[in-house]
Amino acid sequence: KETVLAFDKFCGHCGKKITQPKEEREKGSLQLVIIFYLTFLVYSIVSFVLFSESDSLGVEIALEAVFIMLTLLFTFFDVKRIYALYNFRLVNWKNVLFSLVFPVFTAFVVYYAVEWLNLGLFEQTDNVFVEYAPYANTVFWVLIFYTVIPPIFEELAFRGFLFNQLSEIASPQVTILATAFIFALVHFSLVSILWIFPFGIMLGYLRYKYKTLWLGMIIHFIHNFLVIALDYYYYHQDEFQFLEF
Repeated sequence: KETVLAFDKFCGHCGKKITQPKEEREKGSLQLVIIFYLTFLVYSIVSFVLFSESDSLGVEIALEAVFIMLTLLFTFFDVKRIYALYNFRLVNWKNVLFSLVFPVFTAFVVYYAVEWLNLGLFEQTDNVFVEYAPYANTVFWVLIFYTVIPPIFEELAFRGFLFNQLSEIASPQVTILATAFIFALVHFSLVSILWIFPFGIMLGYLRYKYKTLWLGMIIHFIHNFLVIALDYYYYHQDEFQFLEF
């Protein structure tokens, strides 16, 4: 008798669609969640170490490429259900308006709060344009790494694949909290966890309630874009000590 894996969709002999018992689906989802978590935890640790030792643009391009490939690889195991999340079926103008206004609020609050914390805890501020200044086409690379890749592929990974798998083994509330926690954890920053966790909860709630990734992608993009815009402004104003309370 041929073994049927938890993520197999069709019979290898007759091609008939396989309907698996609930217990098997839950077991398969749990396995994928664990593999996903360990994979991206290792990826985050490796990225942290490499960034600590080198600020090479080539290293960052390579790491971002690995992140994209890992996300697409996991997506392969749940393509149909993830594809269904790219819809506007339950979206209305109120949802869209909220998605346009909410990230404006979060971007400014998070930006100045993080700057204040960095000054208070570490007596320094972070500005992404300082890191990328040595490279040609600085603005292009900053936009790619901070406003294009994260909204597309982080939402796909965490509110798409991970959310789907956790939904098989946990309640909606636990799924939203767990995806937000893992989302914050893999960013590997103590200060960032303070805002990424609640930010992830909101993104998870919207994904659950409206069954779409688009609202989260819009919020994620606008938030990151405005934070980058503020960094760009202060970088060119040469005012890195603007929070002196």
